[in-house]
Amino acid sequence: MVSLFSNFKNHTHLKTKTLKRDKVNVITLGCSKNLVDSENIITQLKGNDYEVVHDSNDEDANVVIVNTCGFIDLAKEESVNTILQYADVKTNGGIDKLYVTGCLSERYKQSLEKDIPEVDAFFGTLELPGLLEKLNADYKHELIGERITTTPNHYAYLKISEGCSRTCAFCAIPLMRGRHISQPIETLVKEAQNLAKIGVKELILIAQELTYYGLDIYKKRALSDLLEALSDVEGIAWIRLHYAYPSKFPKEVFEVMAKLPKVCNYLDIPLQHASDSVLDRMRRQITQKETVDLINYARKVVPEIAIRTTFLVGFPGETEQEFEELCAFVEDMNFERVGVFQYSHEENTSAYDLEDDVPPEVKADRANRIMQIQQEISFERNSSKIGKTLKVLFDRKEGEFFIGRTEYDSPEVDNEVLVKAADNYVRIGDFAEVRITEASEYDLFGEVIKR
Repeated sequence: MVSLFSNFKNHTHLKTKTLKRDKVNVITLGCSKNLVDSENIITQLKGNDYEVVHDSNDEDANVVIVNTCGFIDLAKEESVNTILQYADVKTNGGIDKLYVTGCLSERYKQSLEKDIPEVDAFFGTLELPGLLEKLNADYKHELIGERITTTPNHYAYLKISEGCSRTCAFCAIPLMRGRHISQPIETLVKEAQNLAKIGVKELILIAQELTYYGLDIYKKRALSDLLEALSDVEGIAWIRLHYAYPSKFPKEVFEVMAKLPKVCNYLDIPLQHASDSVLDRMRRQITQKETVDLINYARKVVPEIAIRTTFLVGFPGETEQEFEELCAFVEDMNFERVGVFQYSHEENTSAYDLEDDVPPEVKADRANRIMQIQQEISFERNSSKIGKTLKVLFDRKEGEFFIGRTEYDSPEVDNEVLVKAADNYVRIGDFAEVRITEASEYDLFGEVIKR
């Protein structure tokens, strides 16, 4: 952690004039799970009559809470830079109080307290009551299950569990989030009902690892049971699955996906690699053959399924031959959606004992090579949709286009469907039938034929 601060100037703590304002700006960094945590912070503060804004550039908030990410080097640096930015604002009298929470704070609290003394207090990932107490706010148990969302009104993330009990060699998440803890089905159904009441149509189920859901409280994998229960919630039209672990995947989920129309034909399942030797070093508890069998089974049971996956390149010891195995796997499996991360050497993970021996430029080159392969696949897949009519949920208007997504696409990370606003009218948050007329590598273009 010391290296993150070595290039930053020392900051002098100056007392600022306390202003009679109670406005809080919550800054969220990192993943959708962090976003849900920020939404819970906002909900609790508003329940205590605070005025709260999210990721605001306005300068009228006197309190800032930075919800940090500590996943990989780039995320840690972004978090540190953001904290330092607001530390300077505080030093110059622009804000009265600065608090830091989230994964970086959980993982490096002592170092952060030493290096950035301008911060009034640091809190870990499960210390919301303590953060509220610092702000003279009560933790209102009656607000659990109710959430003020920061996403567009028609979709929301539903965090079904906290923490992770997996032992992947490269991953620091268990260090920051603890072991897996599932939320009871009835609690999640109540939260989904509350979200539906405020206009949410699409639930995006998130967790550090979806397939472990239920093992701790029901003594069985209960993701399919949860999907059945959520499908009964009136007003919810789409239920989407994010972040599933492939080893020992509960295959009954595919049967439920095929049976229940509300469950999107979509699965985000990070596979990380395809070489057996790399998978073994990563401690992924699965082989390439088992992975292929799982994907083939999914496509057999749910022929229309869109599979999104991510890969990690540059893991310690990754040879060119092992990487070529991954390239061949990506070509053969013809995934609908692919993302790539470059390995980050994280202290206190088991991989930290290995030599980080793949040079940064090689990691970057390998990531680019995977994405070049996927770009061709994506263009071919998108081109095959020309002439078809797809159901689209519209997220926003941007420039001359209304922009939406099909059930095969998640917000911000996947393909989008664009229709010209001059020729088509839709309401944001509504579904429409769209005939696809053109395609690029990552976008579809079309015309509305039915609203």
